[in-house]
Amino acid sequence: MISKLFLGFIVLLVALGVAGCGGNAERGEVVVYVAVPLSGFQANGGQTILGGVRLAAAEINNDGGLLGYQVVVRPLDDESDNTVALGRTAEVRQALDNGELVLAVIGHLNSGQTLAAMEVYQDLPLVVLSATASEQSLTERQYDNFFRVNANDSVQARVSADFLVDQLQARTVAVLHNNTEYGRGLAASLVTDLEGRGARVVLQLEVEEGQSLYSEEVSQIQQVVPDALFYAGYEIEAPYLRAALVEAGLTLPMLASDGAFLGATIDEANGTAEGMYVNAFAPSPRSVADARWVEAYQAVEYRNPDTYSVNGYVAMQVLAEAARKANSLERAAVTGSLRSHSFDTLLDTLRFEPDGDLVDPQIWIYQVVDNEFQQVAR
Repeated sequence: MISKLFLGFIVLLVALGVAGCGGNAERGEVVVYVAVPLSGFQANGGQTILGGVRLAAAEINNDGGLLGYQVVVRPLDDESDNTVALGRTAEVRQALDNGELVLAVIGHLNSGQTLAAMEVYQDLPLVVLSATASEQSLTERQYDNFFRVNANDSVQARVSADFLVDQLQARTVAVLHNNTEYGRGLAASLVTDLEGRGARVVLQLEVEEGQSLYSEEVSQIQQVVPDALFYAGYEIEAPYLRAALVEAGLTLPMLASDGAFLGATIDEANGTAEGMYVNAFAPSPRSVADARWVEAYQAVEYRNPDTYSVNGYVAMQVLAEAARKANSLERAAVTGSLRSHSFDTLLDTLRFEPDGDLVDPQIWIYQVVDNEFQQVAR
């Protein structure tokens, strides 16, 4: 058993590494941007990814750096807005023009911002590694420098359809989604998979991103009486939809997409989240990480790890190991390494397809039990 004194020493080392005081890197600095929302309605989700990246970078720096360079994590706030995300790419380009060594951008949280920014990133001498963006076309566009450590929406749709039909015994399903590229694409894939499984989609509705009132949608759901409901959207809509359903007396099973796998889905549901299901691109941090990892994260972020802290940590792990195996920080060498090697991470061993998607990607399914997410399927 690790003594409290020793554990405290390890945590202190990690904290010092984040401050730039740890490690033995001698060649200078290499920059990794983390492009996520850090203000606005999705700031908490972005912060979970940033925190995971910071912890992994601190550990790398305390172990001598990355190929002798100190890893500098530089946040980039995209505000969950496509136009802002595109505009912030100018900061990355400016750093390169100034002669800074930029290895990668980890991000964005959402597919829409990732698609917008890739119009610039694809031509820059860096790697893009997303921790959560899942829209299928991101890899279908065959960007040479884009990879992701999460499943895409075709995988999420298939797993969701299987769960709805096999586990929840749903034969009729209502499918709702927000008006984003992510919501529309995931909902369309799910409808196809449900119909392929013999289930009938009795209602399809699009709602506004950030919508909080659902009286009209609830009325339409009441008319068709589905066996279950799937929602493709974010934590800024899912809890209010759930509350509206329950308060109207509709207690049908509800499965929400990965975009709702945040504490706000429970906290903002007015006490109605109990029993609902939510998809995730990673397991809960406390189910895969030990106490040392959690305390080290707290030392870096001054808060507890949350849902996608694991994804940010794993993205930085993979990026660093790819550079080490290539013995290079150059774009072509690192992307080649990502395509030709396997990587041991907190999420087991990961490998990439030539298009940048994972080989054998996973989806985890959670249920709200006693106001906490508990894993029920993988």
